[in-house]
Amino acid sequence: MEIILKEDIIGLGYKNDIVNVKNGYGRNYLIPTGKGIIASPSAKKQLAENLKQQASKLAALKAEAEKKAAQLEGVELVIATKVSATGVTYGSVNAATVVEELAKRGIEIDRKIVTM
Repeated sequence: MEIILKEDIIGLGYKNDIVNVKNGYGRNYLIPTGKGIIASPSAKKQLAENLKQQASKLAALKAEAEKKAAQLEGVELVIATKVSATGVTYGSVNAATVVEELAKRGIEIDRKIVTM
């Protein structure tokens, strides 16, 4: 029996894989628990369409990430902070500070993607 997996199953396959399983395993476990559906021609067609849409979304995200990377190429930031007489900084430089400095230069990025 061919089944389209709806989630990753250890030892069997990953989400959206088409796998061959024994009839009892498919009918008694995978389908009732919602972990798989029967791989009918219409379900296979729908799966192919969904995978195509996911690929186009992924390509758009990759293009946007490459655009942001090109903007950041060669950018150097100098962030001035107050320092004590012993060389200890007052406060810290964090992701929000970096995003603010980049915004001053006209580069808009999300604070969540900045790693330090």
